[in-house]
Formats: sequence, C-alpha cells, structure tokens
Amino acid sequence: MVHHRAGWLDPFFEGLSYAGRLGLLWLVIALVLSAVYRRWGVFALTVIAVALSDWSATGLKALIERPRPPVRYPEPKTLVPVPHDASFPSGHASTSFAAATMLSFAFPRLAPFLYVLAAAVAFSRVYVGVHYPLDVIAGAALGVLIAKALRLLVQQRLTRAVSSTTKAGR
Repeated sequence: MVHHRAGWLDPFFEGLSYAGRLGLLWLVIALVLSAVYRRWGVFALTVIAVALSDWSATGLKALIERPRPPVRYPEPKTLVPVPHDASFPSGHASTSFAAATMLSFAFPRLAPFLYVLAAAVAFSRVYVGVHYPLDVIAGAALGVLIAKALRLLVQQRLTRAVSSTTKAGR
C-alpha cells in the first residue's frame, strides 16, 4: 500500500491518523452527540469502550511483539512518526471500532457514517506506513468485540436491576 500512495491524499490520511490517536476523535464525536441528544450514558459507555480497547490492544502488543513495517521495510518512509510499541493489533483501529460500535447502538441512523469513519482511521495507519493490514483488521475486530461485550454487560445489569426492583415492589 505505501508503495502506491497518492500524494494528494497524504495530508488527509495523516490527519486521520493523528485525529484517531487515543480515540480522541471519537470522544469528541461522542461528546457532541451526547450533548445534542442529552444522552450522557452514551458518552460514558463510549469512554469506557475506548479505554478498554486501548488497554487491550496495548496488552496484546506487549504479548505479541510484532515489529512495525518500517523496521522490516525502511522504504518508503512513513508519513507519521513510528510509534515505539509493537504493531499487532492496531490501537487506532481498536478504539475507532469500539467507539463506532458503541455509538451505533445508541444512534443507529449514524452507523454507516461511523463505520466508514472508523474504517478510514484504521486504513490511515496502513497508508501512513506504521501498520500491516492484518494489524488493523485485528484491531477492528477487537474493538467491535469489546463494545458488544460492554453493551451485553450493561444490558444484563439493567435487567437484573429492573428484576430486583420489581420483586422488591411485590
């Protein structure tokens, strides 16, 4: 991919790569949507999903220790500074897909936009030369899995709370 970059797209994908750092782009989107629709629980769950996916990706990177592409292939040069941690899985992809999935649960009409943006952020990491395609695929899968697991956990807790409240009221 990096051998076939279109120079005019470089600033766009560099920008996406920087914006996706630590899920900051997604936290801003979640904050705006939560404020507009007054659904602050969505913001809290998105923050938790982003944090869990970032920590999980970081932990897996430490376990797997896959070298980044520039270590194996010094040419062409990366468009962004090379991170010092391992390559697999992509933290950008993980946090992007965790947030996109969590926000899609709350705002299903926005799901296509959210997933296209998440895919663009993930792809940007391959485009700028700091990840392999499998890194971003694994990161995306990890993010979706974490968001779905978090949603299931919250739903179970809410069901238990409603059930215990109903039983106590009898």
